[in-house]
Amino acid sequence: MKRSNQLNRRRFLAAAGAAASVPYFIPSDVLAKRNRPGANDRIVTGHIGVGGRGGGLMREVMRHAKAGTTKVAAVCDIDENRLAKAVMTAGAGVTPYRDYRYILERKDIDMVVMGTPDHWHGVQVVHAAECGKHMYCEKPACCTIEEGKAMVAAVKKAGVSVQIGSQGRSQPEAYLAHRYLVNDNIGHISRVDCFHYPSPEDRNPVPDSDPPAELDWDMWLGPLRWRPYNKRYLHGVFRWLLESGGGQIRDRGAHVMSCAMWWMGADGTGPVTVEATGTSPKQGLWDSAVLMDVTYTFKNPDWVMTWRQMPNDKLPPAEKRVGGEPGGRISRPGYGAIYRGSKGEFIHWGGDGGTWAEKKAREWKLPAGGKDVYKSPGHWEDLFKGIKTGSDTIMNIEAGVGVANLTILGNLSFILGRKLEWNQKKQEIVGDEQARRMMGSPQRHPYHL
Repeated sequence: MKRSNQLNRRRFLAAAGAAASVPYFIPSDVLAKRNRPGANDRIVTGHIGVGGRGGGLMREVMRHAKAGTTKVAAVCDIDENRLAKAVMTAGAGVTPYRDYRYILERKDIDMVVMGTPDHWHGVQVVHAAECGKHMYCEKPACCTIEEGKAMVAAVKKAGVSVQIGSQGRSQPEAYLAHRYLVNDNIGHISRVDCFHYPSPEDRNPVPDSDPPAELDWDMWLGPLRWRPYNKRYLHGVFRWLLESGGGQIRDRGAHVMSCAMWWMGADGTGPVTVEATGTSPKQGLWDSAVLMDVTYTFKNPDWVMTWRQMPNDKLPPAEKRVGGEPGGRISRPGYGAIYRGSKGEFIHWGGDGGTWAEKKAREWKLPAGGKDVYKSPGHWEDLFKGIKTGSDTIMNIEAGVGVANLTILGNLSFILGRKLEWNQKKQEIVGDEQARRMMGSPQRHPYHL
Protein backbone atom coordinates (compact mmCIF):
# COMPACT_ATOMS: atom_id res chain seq x y z
CA MET A 1 0.00 0.00 0.00
CA LYS A 2 1.33 3.41 -0.88
CA ARG A 3 2.10 5.64 2.11
CA SER A 4 0.41 9.03 2.14
CA ASN A 5 1.00 11.77 4.69
CA GLN A 6 -0.36 14.63 2.63
CA LEU A 7 -3.51 16.46 3.69
CA ASN A 8 -6.02 17.96 1.31
CA ARG A 9 -7.05 21.53 2.07
CA ARG A 10 -10.53 20.66 3.42
CA ARG A 11 -9.19 18.01 5.81
CA PHE A 12 -6.16 20.03 6.89
CA LEU A 13 -7.40 21.96 9.92
CA ALA A 14 -9.57 19.07 11.09
CA ALA A 15 -6.46 16.94 11.28
CA ALA A 16 -4.63 19.29 13.67
CA GLY A 17 -3.33 17.40 16.64
CA ALA A 18 -3.65 14.02 14.96
CA ALA A 19 -1.05 11.38 15.68
CA ALA A 20 2.30 11.86 13.94
CA SER A 21 3.12 9.60 11.06
CA VAL A 22 5.39 6.66 11.75
CA PRO A 23 8.98 7.49 10.73
CA TYR A 24 10.41 5.38 7.97
CA PHE A 25 13.54 4.95 5.91
CA ILE A 26 13.43 6.03 2.28
CA PRO A 27 13.81 3.00 0.02
CA SER A 28 16.41 3.09 -2.72
CA ASP A 29 13.84 2.81 -5.51
CA VAL A 30 12.49 6.31 -4.82
CA LEU A 31 15.85 8.09 -4.75
CA ALA A 32 15.93 10.80 -7.40
CA LYS A 33 18.62 11.13 -10.01
CA ARG A 34 20.74 14.25 -10.27
CA ASN A 35 18.54 16.91 -11.82
CA ARG A 36 19.54 20.29 -13.20
CA PRO A 37 16.59 22.23 -14.59
CA GLY A 38 17.22 24.00 -17.88
CA ALA A 39 17.64 27.76 -18.12
CA ASN A 40 13.95 28.24 -18.88
CA ASP A 41 12.59 25.71 -16.38
CA ARG A 42 11.02 26.60 -13.07
CA ILE A 43 12.76 25.20 -10.00
CA VAL A 44 10.12 23.33 -8.02
CA THR A 45 10.62 23.72 -4.27
CA GLY A 46 9.56 21.97 -1.08
CA HIS A 47 9.88 23.80 2.24
CA ILE A 48 10.84 22.04 5.48
CA GLY A 49 10.15 24.19 8.53
CA VAL A 50 7.87 27.12 7.67
CA GLY A 51 7.59 29.13 10.87
CA GLY A 52 9.81 32.07 11.84
CA ARG A 53 12.81 32.19 9.53
CA GLY A 54 11.48 29.25 7.51
CA GLY A 55 8.35 31.21 6.71
CA GLY A 56 10.49 34.13 5.62
CA LEU A 57 12.48 31.89 3.31
CA MET A 58 9.27 30.59 1.73
CA ARG A 59 8.10 34.13 1.07
CA GLU A 60 11.45 34.97 -0.52
CA VAL A 61 11.10 31.99 -2.86
CA MET A 62 7.54 33.05 -3.67
CA ARG A 63 8.83 36.42 -4.87
CA HIS A 64 10.99 34.55 -7.36
CA ALA A 65 7.94 32.48 -8.33
CA LYS A 66 6.28 35.67 -9.58
CA ALA A 67 9.16 36.02 -12.04
CA GLY A 68 8.72 32.43 -13.22
CA THR A 69 11.94 31.17 -11.62
CA THR A 70 10.46 28.95 -8.92
CA LYS A 71 7.28 27.12 -7.96
CA VAL A 72 6.39 26.22 -4.35
CA ALA A 73 4.92 22.71 -4.39
CA ALA A 74 5.06 21.48 -0.79
CA VAL A 75 5.40 22.70 2.78
CA CYS A 76 6.18 20.81 5.98
CA ASP A 77 6.17 21.64 9.67
CA ILE A 78 5.74 19.87 13.00
CA ASP A 79 3.49 22.68 14.25
CA GLU A 80 -0.01 22.44 12.72
CA ASN A 81 -0.69 26.15 13.23
CA ARG A 82 2.45 27.15 11.37
CA LEU A 83 1.71 24.62 8.66
CA ALA A 84 -1.81 25.96 8.20
CA LYS A 85 -0.49 29.51 7.87
CA ALA A 86 2.08 28.39 5.29
CA VAL A 87 -0.63 26.67 3.23
CA MET A 88 -2.68 29.87 3.18
CA THR A 89 0.38 31.93 2.24
CA ALA A 90 1.61 29.61 -0.50
CA GLY A 91 -1.85 29.31 -2.07
CA ALA A 92 -3.44 26.85 -4.43
CA GLY A 93 -1.50 23.79 -5.49
CA VAL A 94 0.74 23.46 -2.45
CA THR A 95 0.66 20.18 -0.52
CA PRO A 96 1.21 20.15 3.27
CA TYR A 97 3.10 17.43 5.12
CA ARG A 98 3.93 16.71 8.74
CA ASP A 99 7.04 14.65 7.92
CA TYR A 100 9.77 16.06 5.66
CA ARG A 101 10.66 12.63 4.26
CA TYR A 102 7.51 12.59 2.14
CA ILE A 103 8.77 15.74 0.41
CA LEU A 104 12.05 14.01 -0.37
CA GLU A 105 10.14 11.15 -2.02
CA ARG A 106 8.59 13.45 -4.61
CA LYS A 107 10.44 13.28 -7.91
CA ASP A 108 8.88 16.52 -9.15
CA ILE A 109 10.63 18.57 -6.44
CA ASP A 110 14.04 19.89 -7.49
CA MET A 111 15.07 21.78 -4.37
CA VAL A 112 14.26 21.72 -0.66
CA VAL A 113 14.49 24.78 1.57
CA MET A 114 15.33 24.02 5.19
CA GLY A 115 14.25 26.51 7.81
CA THR A 116 14.43 24.01 10.65
CA PRO A 117 16.29 24.39 13.96
CA ASP A 118 20.04 23.81 13.85
CA HIS A 119 19.93 20.30 15.29
CA TRP A 120 17.98 19.05 12.26
CA HIS A 121 20.32 20.43 9.56
CA GLY A 122 22.84 17.59 9.44
CA VAL A 123 20.31 14.76 9.12
CA GLN A 124 18.08 16.61 6.66
CA VAL A 125 20.92 17.73 4.38
CA VAL A 126 22.27 14.18 4.19
CA HIS A 127 18.80 12.74 3.48
CA ALA A 128 18.09 15.40 0.85
CA ALA A 129 21.42 14.76 -0.87
CA GLU A 130 20.75 11.01 -0.91
CA CYS A 131 17.46 11.80 -2.66
CA GLY A 132 19.16 13.98 -5.27
CA LYS A 133 17.70 17.30 -4.08
CA HIS A 134 19.40 20.66 -4.41
CA MET A 135 18.96 22.68 -1.26
CA TYR A 136 19.02 25.92 0.62
CA CYS A 137 19.79 25.25 4.29
CA GLU A 138 19.71 27.90 6.95
CA LYS A 139 22.88 28.61 8.85
CA PRO A 140 24.70 27.36 10.80
CA ALA A 141 25.32 24.32 8.65
CA CYS A 142 25.68 21.79 11.47
CA CYS A 143 25.81 21.29 15.24
CA THR A 144 28.74 18.86 15.41
CA ILE A 145 31.94 18.27 13.50
CA GLU A 146 30.90 14.72 12.61
CA GLU A 147 27.63 16.00 11.14
CA GLY A 148 29.61 18.40 8.96
CA LYS A 149 31.80 15.61 7.61
CA ALA A 150 28.74 13.55 6.71
CA MET A 151 27.07 16.50 5.01
CA VAL A 152 30.09 17.32 2.84
CA ALA A 153 30.50 13.67 1.83
CA ALA A 154 26.80 13.23 0.97
CA VAL A 155 26.58 16.42 -1.09
CA LYS A 156 29.78 15.64 -2.96
CA LYS A 157 28.57 12.11 -3.78
CA ALA A 158 25.18 13.35 -4.97
CA GLY A 159 26.57 16.22 -7.04
CA VAL A 160 23.81 18.60 -5.93
CA SER A 161 24.01 22.34 -5.33
CA VAL A 162 23.73 23.69 -1.79
CA GLN A 163 23.53 27.22 -0.47
CA ILE A 164 23.96 27.78 3.27
CA GLY A 165 21.96 30.75 4.55
CA SER A 166 24.88 33.01 5.49
CA GLN A 167 23.59 35.55 3.00
CA GLY A 168 26.01 38.29 4.09
CA ARG A 169 28.44 37.23 1.37
CA SER A 170 25.85 38.09 -1.27
CA GLN A 171 25.03 41.60 -0.01
CA PRO A 172 25.98 44.55 -2.27
CA GLU A 173 28.23 46.14 0.34
CA ALA A 174 29.93 42.81 1.04
CA TYR A 175 31.20 43.02 -2.53
CA LEU A 176 32.48 46.56 -1.93
CA ALA A 177 34.18 45.53 1.33
CA HIS A 178 35.77 42.45 -0.26
CA ARG A 179 37.09 44.44 -3.22
CA TYR A 180 38.43 47.18 -0.94
CA LEU A 181 40.35 44.72 1.24
CA VAL A 182 41.92 42.57 -1.52
CA ASN A 183 43.29 45.72 -3.18
CA ASP A 184 45.62 46.34 -0.24
CA ASN A 185 43.85 49.47 0.99
CA ILE A 186 44.66 48.63 4.62
CA GLY A 187 47.75 46.56 3.82
CA HIS A 188 48.45 43.06 5.09
CA ILE A 189 45.64 41.97 7.41
CA SER A 190 46.94 40.14 10.46
CA ARG A 191 43.86 40.28 12.67
CA VAL A 192 40.07 40.26 12.37
CA ASP A 193 38.15 41.08 15.56
CA CYS A 194 34.48 40.03 15.41
CA PHE A 195 32.19 41.65 17.97
CA HIS A 196 28.66 41.00 19.21
CA TYR A 197 26.40 41.77 22.14
CA PRO A 198 25.79 39.01 24.75
CA SER A 199 23.61 35.92 24.44
CA PRO A 200 20.42 36.23 26.51
CA GLU A 201 19.67 34.45 29.77
CA ASP A 202 16.40 32.66 30.54
CA ARG A 203 15.18 35.00 33.27
CA ASN A 204 11.63 33.60 33.24
CA PRO A 205 12.00 29.83 33.66
CA VAL A 206 8.84 27.74 33.62
CA PRO A 207 8.22 24.09 34.61
CA ASP A 208 8.01 21.26 32.08
CA SER A 209 4.52 20.53 30.77
CA ASP A 210 2.60 18.61 28.14
CA PRO A 211 3.23 19.92 24.63
CA PRO A 212 0.42 21.85 22.93
CA ALA A 213 -1.93 19.76 20.79
CA GLU A 214 -0.74 21.30 17.53
CA LEU A 215 2.93 20.37 18.14
CA ASP A 216 4.64 17.05 17.31
CA TRP A 217 7.18 17.27 20.14
CA ASP A 218 8.92 13.99 19.30
CA MET A 219 9.49 15.09 15.72
CA TRP A 220 10.72 18.52 16.83
CA LEU A 221 13.35 16.84 18.99
CA GLY A 222 14.31 14.54 16.12
CA PRO A 223 17.95 13.49 16.57
CA LEU A 224 18.23 15.04 20.04
CA ARG A 225 17.95 12.95 23.21
CA TRP A 226 14.38 12.74 24.45
CA ARG A 227 13.39 15.24 27.15
CA PRO A 228 10.09 16.57 28.49
CA TYR A 229 8.50 19.49 26.69
CA ASN A 230 9.21 22.99 27.96
CA LYS A 231 8.13 26.11 26.09
CA ARG A 232 11.55 27.69 26.76
CA TYR A 233 13.02 25.23 24.22
CA LEU A 234 11.10 26.60 21.23
CA HIS A 235 10.21 28.33 18.93
CA GLY A 236 13.17 30.55 18.05
CA VAL A 237 14.74 30.30 21.51
CA PHE A 238 16.35 26.97 20.62
CA ARG A 239 19.27 29.20 19.61
CA TRP A 240 20.30 29.70 23.24
CA LEU A 241 20.74 25.97 23.96
CA LEU A 242 24.09 24.38 23.14
CA GLU A 243 22.38 21.15 22.10
CA SER A 244 20.06 22.68 19.51
CA GLY A 245 21.59 26.09 18.79
CA GLY A 246 24.78 27.30 20.42
CA GLY A 247 24.34 30.96 21.32
CA GLN A 248 25.31 34.14 19.51
CA ILE A 249 28.57 32.65 18.27
CA ARG A 250 26.63 30.13 16.18
CA ASP A 251 23.66 32.32 15.32
CA ARG A 252 25.48 35.48 14.24
CA GLY A 253 28.99 34.07 14.12
CA ALA A 254 27.80 32.07 11.12
CA HIS A 255 27.28 35.46 9.43
CA VAL A 256 30.18 37.60 10.63
CA MET A 257 32.80 34.84 10.41
CA SER A 258 31.43 33.85 7.01
CA CYS A 259 32.30 37.30 5.67
CA ALA A 260 35.73 37.12 7.29
CA MET A 261 36.58 33.74 5.76
CA TRP A 262 35.37 34.90 2.33
CA TRP A 263 37.15 38.25 2.33
CA MET A 264 40.37 36.76 3.73
CA GLY A 265 40.37 34.06 1.05
CA ALA A 266 40.34 31.50 3.85
CA ASP A 267 37.59 29.07 2.74
CA GLY A 268 38.99 25.56 2.98
CA THR A 269 41.44 26.54 5.73
CA GLY A 270 41.09 26.37 9.49
CA PRO A 271 42.78 27.45 12.69
CA VAL A 272 45.55 25.49 14.35
CA THR A 273 44.40 26.46 17.85
CA VAL A 274 41.15 27.71 19.40
CA GLU A 275 40.91 29.14 22.91
CA ALA A 276 37.73 30.44 24.56
CA THR A 277 36.66 31.92 27.86
CA GLY A 278 33.29 33.27 28.93
CA THR A 279 30.48 33.39 31.46
CA SER A 280 27.58 30.95 31.78
CA PRO A 281 23.92 31.79 32.51
CA LYS A 282 23.00 31.82 36.19
CA GLN A 283 19.49 30.40 35.84
CA GLY A 284 16.99 28.84 33.44
CA LEU A 285 17.28 26.25 30.67
CA TRP A 286 19.49 28.19 28.28
CA ASP A 287 23.15 27.25 28.60
CA SER A 288 25.10 29.08 25.87
CA ALA A 289 27.80 31.55 26.91
CA VAL A 290 26.51 35.01 27.83
CA LEU A 291 29.84 36.84 27.50
CA MET A 292 32.52 35.15 25.42
CA ASP A 293 36.05 35.70 24.12
CA VAL A 294 37.43 33.27 21.50
CA THR A 295 40.80 33.40 19.72
CA TYR A 296 41.43 31.46 16.50
CA THR A 297 45.06 31.24 15.38
CA PHE A 298 45.71 30.49 11.69
CA LYS A 299 49.06 29.54 10.13
CA ASN A 300 50.44 29.73 6.58
CA PRO A 301 49.32 32.45 6.16
CA ASP A 302 49.50 33.68 9.73
CA TRP A 303 46.57 35.65 11.07
CA VAL A 304 44.25 35.75 14.06
CA MET A 305 40.48 35.97 14.26
CA THR A 306 38.64 36.70 17.47
CA TRP A 307 35.01 36.48 18.51
CA ARG A 308 33.88 38.63 21.42
CA GLN A 309 30.45 38.82 23.01
CA MET A 310 30.70 41.91 25.14
CA PRO A 311 28.46 44.35 27.05
CA ASN A 312 26.59 46.78 24.83
CA ASP A 313 28.53 49.79 26.12
CA LYS A 314 31.79 48.19 24.95
CA LEU A 315 30.70 47.67 21.33
CA PRO A 316 32.22 49.78 18.54
CA PRO A 317 29.85 52.68 17.77
CA ALA A 318 27.91 52.47 14.55
CA GLU A 319 28.75 54.74 11.63
CA LYS A 320 26.02 57.27 10.95
CA ARG A 321 24.68 57.51 7.41
CA VAL A 322 23.22 60.56 5.77
CA GLY A 323 21.33 61.56 2.65
CA GLY A 324 20.30 58.88 0.21
CA GLU A 325 22.89 56.29 1.19
CA PRO A 326 21.70 52.65 1.06
CA GLY A 327 20.06 51.63 4.28
CA GLY A 328 19.69 55.18 5.54
CA ARG A 329 21.11 54.04 8.86
CA ILE A 330 23.08 51.14 10.24
CA SER A 331 20.85 48.12 10.72
CA ARG A 332 21.41 46.22 14.00
CA PRO A 333 24.77 47.92 14.72
CA GLY A 334 25.62 45.67 17.67
CA TYR A 335 27.70 43.21 15.67
CA GLY A 336 30.32 43.12 12.92
CA ALA A 337 34.11 42.98 12.64
CA ILE A 338 37.21 45.17 12.61
CA TYR A 339 39.91 44.26 10.08
CA ARG A 340 43.36 45.36 11.25
CA GLY A 341 46.03 45.81 8.56
CA SER A 342 49.57 47.11 8.30
CA LYS A 343 48.32 50.37 6.76
CA GLY A 344 45.06 50.93 8.63
CA GLU A 345 41.75 49.43 9.70
CA PHE A 346 38.35 48.71 8.19
CA ILE A 347 35.06 47.96 9.93
CA HIS A 348 31.76 46.46 8.82
CA TRP A 349 28.54 46.02 10.72
CA GLY A 350 26.07 43.19 10.36
CA GLY A 351 27.03 40.30 8.16
CA ASP A 352 23.68 38.81 7.17
CA GLY A 353 20.82 40.55 5.37
CA GLY A 354 22.27 43.91 6.45
CA THR A 355 26.01 43.89 5.69
CA TRP A 356 27.11 47.51 5.94
CA ALA A 357 30.64 48.54 4.89
CA GLU A 358 32.50 51.54 6.26
CA LYS A 359 32.16 54.69 4.14
CA LYS A 360 35.71 54.61 2.79
CA ALA A 361 35.05 51.22 1.19
CA ARG A 362 31.70 52.34 -0.24
CA GLU A 363 33.31 55.36 -1.89
CA TRP A 364 36.49 53.66 -3.13
CA LYS A 365 36.71 53.22 -6.91
CA LEU A 366 38.45 50.30 -8.58
CA PRO A 367 41.44 51.74 -10.49
CA ALA A 368 42.74 50.51 -13.81
CA GLY A 369 44.59 47.31 -13.18
CA GLY A 370 42.89 46.83 -9.81
CA LYS A 371 41.73 43.42 -8.65
CA ASP A 372 38.01 42.73 -8.92
CA VAL A 373 36.20 40.00 -6.96
CA TYR A 374 33.09 37.90 -7.48
CA LYS A 375 29.91 39.96 -7.22
CA SER A 376 27.02 37.78 -6.18
CA PRO A 377 23.80 38.43 -8.11
CA GLY A 378 21.96 37.71 -4.85
CA HIS A 379 22.02 34.72 -2.52
CA TRP A 380 19.05 32.98 -4.18
CA GLU A 381 20.15 33.94 -7.69
CA ASP A 382 23.61 32.54 -6.98
CA LEU A 383 22.02 29.25 -5.90
CA PHE A 384 19.75 29.12 -8.95
CA LYS A 385 22.81 29.60 -11.14
CA GLY A 386 24.53 26.72 -9.35
CA ILE A 387 21.52 24.45 -9.82
CA LYS A 388 21.27 25.17 -13.53
CA THR A 389 24.98 25.24 -14.42
CA GLY A 390 26.72 23.18 -11.74
CA SER A 391 28.90 26.11 -10.67
CA ASP A 392 29.94 26.43 -7.03
CA THR A 393 27.65 28.55 -4.87
CA ILE A 394 29.09 31.42 -2.86
CA MET A 395 28.25 29.71 0.46
CA ASN A 396 28.58 26.08 -0.60
CA ILE A 397 28.47 23.15 1.80
CA GLU A 398 32.24 23.06 2.37
CA ALA A 399 32.34 26.77 3.18
CA GLY A 400 29.25 26.50 5.38
CA VAL A 401 30.63 23.56 7.35
CA GLY A 402 33.98 25.33 7.67
CA VAL A 403 32.37 28.34 9.33
CA ALA A 404 30.14 26.12 11.49
CA ASN A 405 33.25 24.27 12.68
CA LEU A 406 34.70 27.54 13.94
CA THR A 407 31.63 28.13 16.08
CA ILE A 408 31.56 24.51 17.30
CA LEU A 409 35.23 24.62 18.30
CA GLY A 410 34.70 27.91 20.11
CA ASN A 411 31.86 26.40 22.14
CA LEU A 412 33.81 23.22 22.90
CA SER A 413 36.78 25.23 24.17
CA PHE A 414 34.41 27.28 26.33
CA ILE A 415 32.75 24.14 27.75
CA LEU A 416 36.06 22.40 28.48
CA GLY A 417 37.86 25.51 29.68
CA ARG A 418 41.03 24.94 27.69
CA LYS A 419 42.77 25.55 24.39
CA LEU A 420 42.09 23.07 21.57
CA GLU A 421 44.36 22.05 18.69
CA TRP A 422 42.75 21.49 15.29
CA ASN A 423 43.95 19.50 12.28
CA GLN A 424 42.19 21.05 9.30
CA LYS A 425 43.24 18.36 6.82
CA LYS A 426 41.83 15.56 8.97
CA GLN A 427 38.97 17.69 10.32
CA GLU A 428 39.82 16.55 13.82
CA ILE A 429 40.74 17.85 17.27
CA VAL A 430 44.17 16.49 18.20
CA GLY A 431 45.83 15.66 21.51
CA ASP A 432 42.65 15.82 23.62
CA GLU A 433 40.63 12.61 23.82
CA GLN A 434 37.75 14.14 25.77
CA ALA A 435 37.36 16.91 23.20
CA ARG A 436 37.62 14.39 20.36
CA ARG A 437 34.67 12.45 21.77
CA MET A 438 32.68 15.69 21.69
CA MET A 439 33.15 16.11 17.92
CA GLY A 440 29.91 14.14 17.57
CA SER A 441 26.91 13.31 19.70
CA PRO A 442 24.50 10.34 19.87
CA GLN A 443 21.38 10.70 17.70
CA ARG A 444 18.02 9.11 18.44
CA HIS A 445 16.69 6.34 16.25
CA PRO A 446 15.36 6.73 13.62
CA TYR A 447 16.34 10.41 13.24
CA HIS A 448 20.02 9.82 12.69
CA LEU A 449 22.68 9.86 10.01
